[in-house]
Amino acid sequence: MPAPRECPLELRERAVRMYRAAEPKPVIRRTAVDLCVHHEALRGWIRQADADERDDLLTTEEKDEPAQLRRDL
Repeated sequence: MPAPRECPLELRERAVRMYRAAEPKPVIRRTAVDLCVHHEALRGWIRQADADERDDLLTTEEKDEPAQLRRDL
């Protein structure tokens, strides 16, 4: 079971939108301070949003499939 989220989903989405809309791209640490969140949390949210939008990356299930197949042998 995943840990409960400390930040609401709306804050995460807004933070990613703010970072992406800023020109020139701000430093993640500065944006995180402006939003009162930890900079590594913001960095993870941005990475997750980028991964969710890409079609060429493997899903978690696809990544775990080879290991599962090896265990089944």
